[in-house]
Amino acid sequence: MVKSLCLALLTFVPLLWFLRESDGMPDPTRRDLLMREEVSRQTGGLLTLTPAEQKLDAYLHRLKEQEMAATPFPPALHFFKAKPFIERSSIYKLLQKMPKGAALHIHSSSLVSAEWLVKNVTYRPHCYICFTWDNSVRFLFSNRQPFPRWDCFYWQLLESLRARIEDNAAFDNSLIQHLTLFTEDPDGEYPNQDVVWEKFEKAFIATAGLVAHAPILRDYIYQGLEELHKDNVMYLELRSGLSRTYELDGTIHDKIWTLKMFQEVTSKFKQNHPDFFGARIIISVHRALGVYEVKAAVTEAIQLKKDFPDVVAGFDLVGRENSGRTLWYFREALSLPAELGASLPYFFHAGETDDEGTDVDQNLLDALLFNTSRIGHGYALAHHPLAKEISRKRNVAVELCPISNQVLKLVSDLRNHPAAMLMSEGHPMVISSDDPSMFGTTGLSFDFYEAFVGIGGLKANLGTLKELVVNSIRYSSLPDELKDRAFTMWQTKWDSFISANS
Repeated sequence: MVKSLCLALLTFVPLLWFLRESDGMPDPTRRDLLMREEVSRQTGGLLTLTPAEQKLDAYLHRLKEQEMAATPFPPALHFFKAKPFIERSSIYKLLQKMPKGAALHIHSSSLVSAEWLVKNVTYRPHCYICFTWDNSVRFLFSNRQPFPRWDCFYWQLLESLRARIEDNAAFDNSLIQHLTLFTEDPDGEYPNQDVVWEKFEKAFIATAGLVAHAPILRDYIYQGLEELHKDNVMYLELRSGLSRTYELDGTIHDKIWTLKMFQEVTSKFKQNHPDFFGARIIISVHRALGVYEVKAAVTEAIQLKKDFPDVVAGFDLVGRENSGRTLWYFREALSLPAELGASLPYFFHAGETDDEGTDVDQNLLDALLFNTSRIGHGYALAHHPLAKEISRKRNVAVELCPISNQVLKLVSDLRNHPAAMLMSEGHPMVISSDDPSMFGTTGLSFDFYEAFVGIGGLKANLGTLKELVVNSIRYSSLPDELKDRAFTMWQTKWDSFISANS
């Protein structure tokens, strides 16, 4: 402790010297030193760029200056309106090529684009559809007419329904609308968080009937890895509830079957794509459940982690924080691994709220009390100086998902995102996409653009991008030996990227 105090004083005393009162014009040398000191503290500020990286950095800076001077400025717009402008951006096109390391915060029900689900999966045999009273849809694969269920009194075979429809393209587009949040008028259609979350949850339910069909789930996981790989992502940690999958004849598979299937599909994908490093699962349960149910889920997750140590990364509670139960409410369940001497890392969603001072707002501190490995979203972290200090000292990274925070109405102009403060301080952070299919995205490039151009501003440079990507491997759940291998694989990709674009 004495050593730490001395180091802090050694840093603080020169700064006091820089800032001492001066007569007349301040010393320009001191000003330059202060500017460099501040830059060094931001994400990527301590990285030394190679000459080739410096050349690309200068090019990126020029592009960003042009983009920030243009109208409209995409990060200031709702993503649904900004998307076409971003797709035309030279920065975005460069980010697509950039090796992005790992995606550490994506939910399984929104891993694959809605367009693929509609134009591929819903055209497969035995796919039934039902339209509910609240203007949502349900899907089910069955070898016979399904019985009424889920507010569905009449199921139609999609193949027969399409045969009676003149404009199948328009019909397919309407189905895509049910599986995403996309709308041309996001502010009008989603006036508040309650409305957008209601549509959000309906879309998840609609997707579930498709992806829970066992043959579809295999293809779905493979397609999800394909979409990530195409966006130059090399590793995935997927949050999944491991929902029961079903066969046409009604056979139900358990979670062990799902984990084995996930392992097989990932292995096959790696064989076909040797530059893809792999994928793991963070087992998730909904925070609307009761303590007894979460206790059972934690107990089960402990065993699954023992049985599948290379597949199961850990455990999380998911769902809307504002309307769900707090982490402290589940303290008896979440204490089980420590009490049993078992290993079950936590990756808690926490701070995905703007309700400052509420019980939910305390999830950040409680997540740290339960030794979370990372913080999902952490939108409220800037308002919690102690939680911010503890997470920084423990190297607990924030999983920043900019587009999700904007679409779910935590922030409108991404220049005002609290993560701007965290980035300026070099707080541990990774970039991810949360629910890409719901927002009309794939991979990580759109979220990297919003973080780099909008949240980071002109201060964010190639060093910022490099550290964010390196962080995605550093703060993954991989053992150190595998992290080293992943770093080596990524470095080769990064060097090629720099060489081709500098």
